[in-house]
Amino acid sequence: MMIFETVVEVLVDHCDVDASTITEDTTLDSLGIDSLETVEMVMELEEKLDMDELEMEEKLSTVGELVKFIESKQN
Repeated sequence: MMIFETVVEVLVDHCDVDASTITEDTTLDSLGIDSLETVEMVMELEEKLDMDELEMEEKLSTVGELVKFIESKQN
């Protein structure tokens, strides 16, 4: 599964939204995600993607930024 699809799966679980409504431009704010929920989601993504702890250096605003952040940590 690609990172975007995994992120969408986690967002659907946390936000009770339809996966088809989520794009890379979707803001986390529009999904009702606050900073605590972002941290919880990142922890879940670490587990699903079998990654070490992801340290968030900056506030992520969109789904696309979250995906790019994870991709940068995988390489």
